[in-house]
Amino acid sequence: MRARAAFVYGHALTTYQLPEGHPLTPKRLRWTYELLSRYGAFSGPDSLLVKPRPATDEELLTFHTREYVDAVKSFSRGERLAEQGRFRFSDYGDNPTFPGMYEASSLSTGATLAAAELVASGEVEAAFNIAGGLHHAMPDRASGFCVFNDPAIAINYLLGLGKRVAYVDIDAHHGDGVQEAFYRTPRVLTISLHESGRYLFPGSGFVKDMGEGEGRGYSVNVPLYPYTGDDTYLYAFRQVVIPLVRAFGPDVLFTQLGVDTYYTDPLAHMQLTTRGYTAVLADLHSLGVPWVATGGGGYDAGAVARCWALAYSVMAGIQLPDDIPGGFAERLGVSKLRDVVDPAVLDSLREVAKAYAEDSVAQVKSAIFPIHGLE
Repeated sequence: MRARAAFVYGHALTTYQLPEGHPLTPKRLRWTYELLSRYGAFSGPDSLLVKPRPATDEELLTFHTREYVDAVKSFSRGERLAEQGRFRFSDYGDNPTFPGMYEASSLSTGATLAAAELVASGEVEAAFNIAGGLHHAMPDRASGFCVFNDPAIAINYLLGLGKRVAYVDIDAHHGDGVQEAFYRTPRVLTISLHESGRYLFPGSGFVKDMGEGEGRGYSVNVPLYPYTGDDTYLYAFRQVVIPLVRAFGPDVLFTQLGVDTYYTDPLAHMQLTTRGYTAVLADLHSLGVPWVATGGGGYDAGAVARCWALAYSVMAGIQLPDDIPGGFAERLGVSKLRDVVDPAVLDSLREVAKAYAEDSVAQVKSAIFPIHGLE
């Protein structure tokens, strides 16, 4: 009997060293794994713990240019650093170069490919690589903390097997790199719910950005107002994502599960709690489609660990106790896995967020639903 879910993880995924203070701290990954381990999440027959493997150059080149891959290798060795700017790297800012950058980035990409291989082979129903979801990287440049675009590379692998893929991105930031990769094909349906580009990096992802040529109507964006909370987010998700994915009928569901929508996140302004986040995960699970999941953003490390632990519990069908295991409560800053309070948001802002979401949903239904035979 096949396992329900696999968690792709190894200590090597957490050994990269970005400059002090960079938001993409590896402790987000380590804490998630350690929390799930304390819960015994990998000990049952429904759950596999799988080691990652690095992506090959040939796999990276299914999305990235040879010039870019070679440059990343050079920067990783401390060479050609005067050329950083050509590829959107710098000594400071979002995309610093660092020793071992190529090895770390190819490993996180290979971990996503390993997850895709497990799901495509039928060995598991779902596989989760929390180190993946680096959705901003472009073919010839870094962007938004992302060196290699593992979702685009893994989706290309699945396309090579003849699969139709629905990509759903719930990160607070628009999944621009993945959208660009598949903007002109109907074989991949990309859906991104995110804080509007009017207010947040990368400044893109509007409803009008709906694909080109044969791909028109297969790139879907649902921009949301900064103070969107659980109820409004779930409304938008259920009005758009669920009917479109069902109408598309994918062979594989591929998700980016960023947690920077969480209300304490320091880099975005959304107001989700664990309740809203896990409700979205339950809805994704209910689609009953083989599922490849990746991590992504999320810069409150304690919130990320709790949300990704809950996400994996949905995939594996595991019920995690609400009391956080000993030693972790102090580290995460809370004693319970699930939130019991709502963030304080002015009623006036809630109403603005609700109206904004309703407008985005209405635009999507008007422009995109008819292409998929939906009213």
